[in-house]
Amino acid sequence: MGVSHSYLTRVEAQRLLGVTTFGMWRLVRKYDKFPKPDERPYSPFNRNQEPEEVWDATQLYSWAARTAEFAHRGAVLLRHSPENSAPGRWLGHRDTPRGPALDWHTEIGVIRLVHCGDSRVATDIASALASNGNKDSVVTVCALYGDMGLGGPALVAADTAHPDIEYEAGWDDVATYVGQVLPWWPDLLRLPSLIRAWKPGAQVAMVEIPANDNEKVLRRVAANESFDVTSRVAATDMANGIRNNRIDNTNHEIEIFCMEGYGDRPNQVVPGAVPDTTHHPLPCDGDREALQSGWHKLALHTHPDAVAALEVAVGREPDLLPFGAVTEIPVQPGTISDRWTRRLTMCDPTAAHAVLAQDAKVDAFFIDPLTDMPVLCAPGDGGKQVWRFYAPLSLPAGGAELASVVLHHTLWVLTSDGHVHPAPCTPAEHLWWGDGWGDRASEAASVVDQLLTDLSAIVDLHKHWDAPKGLTDLFNEEHKKGAELTRATLLHARMTPPRTR
Repeated sequence: MGVSHSYLTRVEAQRLLGVTTFGMWRLVRKYDKFPKPDERPYSPFNRNQEPEEVWDATQLYSWAARTAEFAHRGAVLLRHSPENSAPGRWLGHRDTPRGPALDWHTEIGVIRLVHCGDSRVATDIASALASNGNKDSVVTVCALYGDMGLGGPALVAADTAHPDIEYEAGWDDVATYVGQVLPWWPDLLRLPSLIRAWKPGAQVAMVEIPANDNEKVLRRVAANESFDVTSRVAATDMANGIRNNRIDNTNHEIEIFCMEGYGDRPNQVVPGAVPDTTHHPLPCDGDREALQSGWHKLALHTHPDAVAALEVAVGREPDLLPFGAVTEIPVQPGTISDRWTRRLTMCDPTAAHAVLAQDAKVDAFFIDPLTDMPVLCAPGDGGKQVWRFYAPLSLPAGGAELASVVLHHTLWVLTSDGHVHPAPCTPAEHLWWGDGWGDRASEAASVVDQLLTDLSAIVDLHKHWDAPKGLTDLFNEEHKKGAELTRATLLHARMTPPRTR
C-alpha cells in the first residue's frame, strides 16, 4: 500500500535531469526548493555499503515535473496539464499479472489504470511493459493507493520511462486527461469479471457480496442436519451477521470514496458496482441464551465443520462460547495445579479441544468433570510438558464459598468443600498479580470480589477497574509463587480504603 521509495545516486540523478556535474552544482544554487541529498538508508542486505550521497527518487522526479526547465523530464501526471485538452478514448481492459486494468488513450499517451491496492503494483506493471517493448504505448501506470485524495481515490503512478520511481497522482488529473468520470470498485466487489465487463456509460452493477471463508463454514454447519437445530440456528445467526457487516462496510466504503466532492468541485468518480441489498439486513443477534446453547453443543461435537465454526466464533464473538481465557501452566508435581489435574478425566477430543490445541502436538485430552472445561497436556518450550485449558466462566458452588486463593502461574480458588479450581476469567482478559509496570491487577481483584460474594457468580470483567481498591492493592503486591491468601485476608483487603500515593 502506498508509494514505494527508491533512491538515485548523483550519476543517476544527473541522468534523470539531463545535466552534467557542473549543471547539478548550478541547480543547487538556482533553485531554493531543489531536493537536498541524503545518505543512502541502511540496508541489512548490504552491511558493507559505503556511505553515499543519494536523492529520494520520488521527491526529485516530482520536483522536476513542477519546474518549467525540467518538466519534460519529470513525473508525467504531475506536469502542468494542457488547457482545453481533447477527451481521451477508452481502449478497453487489459489483463495484467496484478489484475485487469482499464486503458485510455489521451493527449499524453496511454494511461493504464489498475484497480489493485497492493504494494509496487504500478512499478511492477510499468517495468514489465518497459522490458517487453511497451507495445501498447503506455506512458504511465496508475494503481490504487488505498486512501482518499482531494479529487477522488488516491493513486500511485509509475511512468514507463522510469518504472522504478513511484509517485502519488491525482484521480481528478487522470479524469481530466480521460475526459470523463472514472469507475472505482469497493474492495469486496473489486472482482476481475466486473472490471472486465465495464464500459463507459454502463449502469452501476448491483452485485451480491461474495461470501468469505468464515461465512462459508457457518453456512455449511447451518445446512448440515447432523448438527442439533440450536447449533444450526447459532451458525446461521453468525453467518448473517458476517454478511450484514460486509454489506454495511462496503456501502460505507462507497460513501467515502465516491463522495460528491468538496465545495463546488465534484469528484470525478462513480462506483463500478454496489452491493445487492434486496434482503439486507438479514436477521441476526437472536436470543443470547439460545445462541450460547447452540455454540455449547457445537463445542462438544467431533465433526470437522464444528471445529472450523468454533474457530470463527473464537475470533468473532467469544462471549457466545462457554469458555474463558486460554491458560497455560507447566506440569509441576506437588503444586496446587497438581491437586486440580488429579481429578481430570481423559477423553476423546471434541471441537473445543481441537481449537484449544491449534496445530500443536498433544499428548492427551482431558475434561474437568466439575466445570466441563476442555484440558490438554502437550509439549511446551524445551520439551517440558504443559497443561493448556480454558478458564471457566463460573464455578460450581453447591452451597460452598471461597476459602482462599493461591497464586501460582494463575489464580487458583480453594473452596470450603475442599475443591480446587482455576479462577474463572472472561475470554478477553487475563489474571495476574504483582508490579504491572504501571498497570493494575484489577482483573484478579474483580474476580475475587465477585466470588467472595457468590462462588457461583458468572464473572463480568467489563468494568474490572472498578474493583475494590484495597483488593487491587493486595494483588498489585509482589507475592511469592504459591502464596495463599485466605478468605479473611481477602475480605479485610476488600474493606481497606485505597492507599495514598
